[in-house]
Amino acid sequence: MEESVRDPDTGSETGGDDALLGNVSKLTVTPPGHTGVARKGHLVFDACFESGNLGRVDYISEFEFDLFIRPDTCNPRFRVWFNFTVEHVRETQRVIFNIVNFSKTKSLYRDGMAPVVKSTSRPKWQRLPAKNVYYYRCPDHRRNYVMSFAFCFDREDDVYQFAYCYPYTYSRLQHYLSSLEQRNLDYLKREQLGLSVQQRKLDLLTITNPANLSPEREKRVVFLTARVHPGESPASFICQGFIDFLVSQHPVAQVLRDHVVFKIVPMLNPDGVYLGNYRCSLMGFDLNRYWQDPSQWAHPTLHAVKQLIIQMNQDPKVSLEFYIDVHAHSTMMNGFMYGNVFEEEERVQRQAVFPRLLCHNAPDFSLSSTSFNRDVVKAGTGRRFLGGLLDDTSYCYTLEVSFYSFLTAGSTTPIPYTEDSYMKLGKNVARTFLDYYKLNSPIAESKLTSQFSSVDAADAGHQGSNARKGKNQNWDKNEKRFQGVRDY
Repeated sequence: MEESVRDPDTGSETGGDDALLGNVSKLTVTPPGHTGVARKGHLVFDACFESGNLGRVDYISEFEFDLFIRPDTCNPRFRVWFNFTVEHVRETQRVIFNIVNFSKTKSLYRDGMAPVVKSTSRPKWQRLPAKNVYYYRCPDHRRNYVMSFAFCFDREDDVYQFAYCYPYTYSRLQHYLSSLEQRNLDYLKREQLGLSVQQRKLDLLTITNPANLSPEREKRVVFLTARVHPGESPASFICQGFIDFLVSQHPVAQVLRDHVVFKIVPMLNPDGVYLGNYRCSLMGFDLNRYWQDPSQWAHPTLHAVKQLIIQMNQDPKVSLEFYIDVHAHSTMMNGFMYGNVFEEEERVQRQAVFPRLLCHNAPDFSLSSTSFNRDVVKAGTGRRFLGGLLDDTSYCYTLEVSFYSFLTAGSTTPIPYTEDSYMKLGKNVARTFLDYYKLNSPIAESKLTSQFSSVDAADAGHQGSNARKGKNQNWDKNEKRFQGVRDY
């Protein structure tokens, strides 16, 4: 093991070039010239834990420290996500932390976003006050953008943790999925679809009435994926909210399970999540640019999901009607969607149905920010590739949500997202499929917690329901079964 040495200019311990490539590990930062045992208030930084990221710490003064984000593994282009702990603090010690090497210039830090913090005695994440956060071009760092935040430590025995946004780790997902399995729900099936490069599980959930899985039955399938970009942790909270609702005893969820097969891959890039990367996999690939030709060796999780989707698309009993890939956005507010561009006007209109319905159900979803494009740079994304692969009765979207906040109708005051409000958006996405499929009549109105009946939504839903033609001729029989439950 190589011994660490102290940099006389910064007071930081360094271990050669690897110190800039890996995370700091219990790094004690002392003033230049200090010798002997570190005193209380000589901060100890650590990011050698799951989803951690902090590559270097420079001592500026007793009250100020420059912090460097470790780039994504094998890809120096991306430096956004940070997640680290601080301990050995002095009570009432005030500090300013400067995150000095962001790879992006545009940021929601310009608009009031703040990092999140928790500590040993206060384990619930909360955002720092916006008034303590500053985002600016810094002449001391080649006029790069720097995010500085002020903080006062108040408990000497606490370990404090700071992060870009609420972390959602691979281990947290595994614990959550295990707890779901222990409930022995007959309408929930968990499978291992494959393994990542580092041999982490690629989980696939199937949620539906088990009768729908009979080989003879024709199947409406909704496919949802999340965390292809590992630093976009809000996507996991949305995905969990989506799952929580679908496995619940809510009458809407029961009807959806009776008529739709939901396939969910909660974490497409488990290695990147585990390593604390922002955008890339272990090998430095942005997986959301490789859907056209994923390698079984270099992109095994993407390859496995693509093969499953192709297999379902070739099954005459399966109608893969929706693909939604969940992301988080670093410069925009609210939730919103990206869709594809088509030549046929009718298909364009049909694709707009689901976002319109979601806007009715989710106050944080912005229809005005929703857009449809075919940028060349996005050709390798799931939305673009599958939009070209699947037939014209399938709708492919990217669902984005802000890392920071949302504005509700008529308000100019941003409401910061919490873990719970991210999950609520996921639940509202799930509920919106009821509107789309017009299956709410079997449920007594007294059981519904909210009404979905708007003329606009009803009209849009009819466009969507009339659009599914051509692939499965036997849908006509099912359409007759549902005819009596289509109207409000």
